[in-house]
Amino acid sequence: MSTVWPSLFLSLLAAVISALLVWYLTHRWRDNTRQQCEKLLFYTKKEAEISSREILNEAQVKIDKKWAELDRRQDRFELERERDREEIDKDRRRLKQFREELEDRRKKLESVEESVFQREEALRKTTQKYRRRMEEIGGVSSEEAKKILRDEVVAECQGELRYLRRSLLEKSEKEVRQEGKRLLVSAMQRLSTQPMHDITATLVPIPGDEMKGRIIGREGRNIKCFEAVTGVTLMIDESPGTVLISSFDPVRREVARVGLEYLIEDGRIHPSSIEEYVARAQSEIETDIARYGDDAVNQLKLGGVHPEVRQLLGKLKYRYAFTQNVLDHSVEVGFICSMLAAEIGLDPLPAKRAGLFHDIGKAMDHEYEGSHATVGADFLRRFGEDATVVNAVAAHHEEVSPETVYAGLVMVADTLSAVRPGVRNETQSSFIDRLARLEKLAADVDGVKEAFALQAGREIRVLVEPSEVNDERTAELARELRQKIEDNLQYPSTIKVTVIREQRYSETAK
Repeated sequence: MSTVWPSLFLSLLAAVISALLVWYLTHRWRDNTRQQCEKLLFYTKKEAEISSREILNEAQVKIDKKWAELDRRQDRFELERERDREEIDKDRRRLKQFREELEDRRKKLESVEESVFQREEALRKTTQKYRRRMEEIGGVSSEEAKKILRDEVVAECQGELRYLRRSLLEKSEKEVRQEGKRLLVSAMQRLSTQPMHDITATLVPIPGDEMKGRIIGREGRNIKCFEAVTGVTLMIDESPGTVLISSFDPVRREVARVGLEYLIEDGRIHPSSIEEYVARAQSEIETDIARYGDDAVNQLKLGGVHPEVRQLLGKLKYRYAFTQNVLDHSVEVGFICSMLAAEIGLDPLPAKRAGLFHDIGKAMDHEYEGSHATVGADFLRRFGEDATVVNAVAAHHEEVSPETVYAGLVMVADTLSAVRPGVRNETQSSFIDRLARLEKLAADVDGVKEAFALQAGREIRVLVEPSEVNDERTAELARELRQKIEDNLQYPSTIKVTVIREQRYSETAK
């Protein structure tokens, strides 16, 4: 009995100690678990707050961009509305002035009519009085007196009649010239078009210099892929906030601009995304080209235009002659041709079609040989355009003999649209640069001794070495230089090429 109680006590003590130890360890594990959960919950909340702030910041940036864009659109809309309001006020003032002038003329006309009526009445009474007096004196009837008087007047006024006939003929010629000027001025005044906007370089804004590195990519793979897909040259220099796109083809340049803007907006720039967004931009530009061609045709209310012709016509929207958009210029020429044809009694429809299509050759690529007039005429002929329209397009730069009067209408309308004030503005530096490039282009031809740009760049006069260039080569050189000018320069109207081959021999007699 004495040995049982100590062992029982020890067992009970061990059990109590074990229970206490288990309770302590359990409590300690629960505290550690709670602390870990609290710490995990704390970090989770922190990450959620940071993520939410980033999302809010990105959303705020996008909202700010949208507001800025809306503000720009609102400012542009306000400027356009203010300009329209000023135009309306000017028209109202002109209309008021015209009404006042018309009222003054009406009053003057009424006064003149009254004066003429009074003079006619006085003349009639005087004539009757003298007729009765002559019958009393001469004893002849009024008919015999008229005959005698008529014979005497004819005999006395033969010289004066010849002078009057000559002056009337000269007056008729002057009236014809004045009527021609009136028709041209009337057609120009009836045409109301929007002012042309200045051409700027194709610059794409970027958010920061960090984006330049992403556009270039590792070892330049992104920029190489972009240039290979678009066919343009992407120029990235130290200019802050911009990237320059360079290409001779304005359609390619526009596709590259839209594709690059998509890439910048997305932020993920790599070869696969470049191909995806450039293809998307290509599809959008093709859709826009078709829409521009349809709008031009619908604006002139023309029917029966082949879809290929409409598509090529829409490409002119991306081409400029100085500050004048070529598609807007073509639509304007179509309107002027139509109005001039109506004024002189011709069918306005062929004139309208010839005016709209006269520069369509400028939208064709460099693989086609020849000037834009002949190339455009061949293209229209392939798609079933009327022979009158085809000849007018081919002859509007006098490279082909005009067969109808419609070719002359296109020449006149093309010149009127190109030279009216404010259409093709050119800065002094670009003007001097154009003359220098024109002279250099001619001087680079083999056999040319000197080249001079004349008539403000409308004529290039070339002197050749007579020992190197014969007469046959001189004619070929003129055609070659014309082709080089058409292929490499942009210029208003036309440039006359004159090649001079001259030999001089001199001796001195002693």
